[in-house]
Amino acid sequence: MLDPSVFAARREAYMRALGPDAVAVVCSLPERLRNGDSHYRFRQHSDVYYLTGFTEPEAVLVLRPGAPEPSAASDGADGGDARVTMFVRPRDPEMETWEGRRAGVEGARERYGAGAAFPIAELDTRLWGLIANHEELHYSVGLDDEMDLRITAAIARLRKSEKRGRRPPRAIVDPRTVLHEHRLRKSPEEVAILRKACAITALAHRAAMAAGRPGTFEYELEAVIDYTFRRHGGAGAGYGTIVGSGENATILHYVENNQAIADGDLVLIDAGCEYAHYTADITRTWPASGRFTPAQRAVYELVLRAQEGAIALARPGATIDQLHDHCVRTLTAGMIELGLLSGTVDERVADLTYKRFFMHGTSHWLGMDVHDVGAYTHGGTARPLEPGMVITIEPGLYVAPDAPDVPDALRGIGVRIEDDVLITADGHEVLTSATPKQVADVEAACGAAAA
Repeated sequence: MLDPSVFAARREAYMRALGPDAVAVVCSLPERLRNGDSHYRFRQHSDVYYLTGFTEPEAVLVLRPGAPEPSAASDGADGGDARVTMFVRPRDPEMETWEGRRAGVEGARERYGAGAAFPIAELDTRLWGLIANHEELHYSVGLDDEMDLRITAAIARLRKSEKRGRRPPRAIVDPRTVLHEHRLRKSPEEVAILRKACAITALAHRAAMAAGRPGTFEYELEAVIDYTFRRHGGAGAGYGTIVGSGENATILHYVENNQAIADGDLVLIDAGCEYAHYTADITRTWPASGRFTPAQRAVYELVLRAQEGAIALARPGATIDQLHDHCVRTLTAGMIELGLLSGTVDERVADLTYKRFFMHGTSHWLGMDVHDVGAYTHGGTARPLEPGMVITIEPGLYVAPDAPDVPDALRGIGVRIEDDVLITADGHEVLTSATPKQVADVEAACGAAAA
């Protein structure tokens, strides 16, 4: 975990941006049943973790920038003037025997920066007072129905008490306007964690390339990837791992991973390790037999050319739209050369016909979430890239096995190449460069050199 001072600095920066007349309520999401009485493994909501480092469920953070600075003599017992208030599960020896240790209200104050902390059961009785008389309430409406009802109940209670001097906030503001802009620009500490996540992910992709042979099942490669993530200290996969062989590679979010890999198949793996709450996101496509066929190589080199050109454009002042436009035009020109499309590049871009084979965007933000937070536009136009932003660059080309009017040799070929790119003051850094992607390097990693 990062040093507590990092989380304290984040809270202070966020509260400065909020201003003294605002209050923020940031909540963990509920644990979810998988089946019977077994829950999915809990993962803390990224906003809560970003501001506190707290990893337990049933946590609510209330930030009030305009509250008085905490007194050195205060023990946080009443919480009346706390700028940082947390509601958490209390210590419970019996439950901790079954479910694991809890920080409790004492730990929330001592280790997680709370000026005041209370059992989560007291949230309903205290929340209305904490949000009273503020101009803005920063809260994510629509993520948790139960919490939405609690917020609504607190506002209704304040409406009834307005004559007694306690009124509800005048507006509810989406956290994307302030908090998520802070998360968008990565600090040096965050970049170091992302580098580690990318390094582990590179090892996993290399291990899969070495293990993948005709007759291997897709789920075996998923297991190799998961093992590598955990063996090197990762929390596991940052999102559902995609292992698509042959025709399955033409399905963008294929996650069944249950087919045997056949001789001559390409294997597309989209997998990223989550490390210390940050995730990598890498896609590589490689030949199970060790060598690309001529048709596979032609498609692969086209996608690689588009991706490398987009990476070269990634720098401060450029936009994600510009990177995407480059990939669209490069891929469209290649589709015409390969016989997938006819006419001119301008014609096929204008009528969107290229989307038959390249139907997704080229980039997204990356960080604590695989599709990380942050606005993509400002004032209706694409925002310029800035130092500290991390993006993916992932063009692809997918020819369905039943696609009409295409060369037979291209049917069932799916290729995507994805890297994670940090925007720097003078350009960019490819955080995932240790993962092979040049044809010769990919074939060597697949064992062709030894064949």
